Amino acid sequence: MATSENRADKSAKTDGSARGWGKAILDIVGIVLVVMVAKTAIAEPFYVPSGSMEPTLQIGDELLATKYPYGYSTASLPGFVTLPNSNRIFGELPKHGDVVVFRWPGDRSQVWVKRVIGLPGDKVALHDGRVIINGAPVGMTPDGTGKVESEDGSRTSAARYIETLPGGRKHVIFKLTPFEPLDNMAETTIPPGHLFVMGDNRDNSADSRVPLRDGGVGMLPVDDLVGRVDAVVGSWDLGMKHQPIWTWPQGLRLSRFFTAVH
Repeated sequence: MATSENRADKSAKTDGSARGWGKAILDIVGIVLVVMVAKTAIAEPFYVPSGSMEPTLQIGDELLATKYPYGYSTASLPGFVTLPNSNRIFGELPKHGDVVVFRWPGDRSQVWVKRVIGLPGDKVALHDGRVIINGAPVGMTPDGTGKVESEDGSRTSAARYIETLPGGRKHVIFKLTPFEPLDNMAETTIPPGHLFVMGDNRDNSADSRVPLRDGGVGMLPVDDLVGRVDAVVGSWDLGMKHQPIWTWPQGLRLSRFFTAVH
């Protein structure tokens, strides 16, 4: 027969075990909340699956999007959380040339990355592949040739140009062919609360040149911004996935780890 003392010991052990489990659960919840807050308010990593931003961003890059520069909306929530659009608080507009991550207006569960070319009120046009902003053609200086990488790991030669946007921001773009349907666009005025964005791989980018109904971005609502791309934190050559698994470490692009994005 169990004595009252034994019953008390068992009860104490049970209470202690319950408190231990409770503390462990609270610790886990606390860690999850801290991660959620950090990913919402500070920065969040994203993976680059396509070549639309080459050569600035390569397929297989892991980039870091800093969220506080443009303020916050429901688009700022971690990528796996999809809520209807909301107004932005503490909002600031990007600058010409910023590389931005945003929720695609056609499906807010998708996150895309492009470069800001035009701001609200700007008049943007294209003529033979050259961007014209407020009537002034942007600088476009030949810079030799480069290689465009496809998702299957194959590479195609492309002409490189250094593009200079208002404010003196310079970046490299690719042109696969001299003449493409998207090389010309009539002047359009960017409406309030919207941006004009483009990919640096100009002949392989569905961006603001392409209407939303046709699978592009159209005029991007500022409230869909997630953050500004400031750095590549890691990179792996996806072409290696077709090679034997023991060779995969060779696909790490160590030179791209922790590099700034311009």
